[in-house]
Amino acid sequence: MKILLAVDGSSYTKKMLAYLAAHELFSLKNEYAAFTAQMVLPTQARAALGKELVAKYYEDEGQRVMAPVTKFLLRHGVEAKCSWKTGKPGDLISKMAEEGKFDLVVMGSHGHGTLINLVVGSVATEVLAGCKVPVLIVR
Repeated sequence: MKILLAVDGSSYTKKMLAYLAAHELFSLKNEYAAFTAQMVLPTQARAALGKELVAKYYEDEGQRVMAPVTKFLLRHGVEAKCSWKTGKPGDLISKMAEEGKFDLVVMGSHGHGTLINLVVGSVATEVLAGCKVPVLIVR
């Protein structure tokens, strides 16, 4: 099975990884990829900082999110391909899942509830709405 782990560096990512490690879904027979999506910096900030500094910021943020995920997976004997892109997280995760021909997307959720999701939205909700690949959300 080919599994995409959608991570964001939060405590919810850690809970999702702990859940995976404790269940049969976490198997060395599966192929894993970890992916994080970063929001694009505002136009004025990008213009003020310049291309090189913005690129370094995105690289540093990607590494910051992926370092503990990679460490956790390696500790459990799993080598995962890690990547990150900038843009709208829900769309990027859905696109990555479909283009990469993944069998399952696993992600953590903040679990705000219906009212908060209605007002501010949720990446998990966006992925569920836009992804044609099955999604497992760990709360």
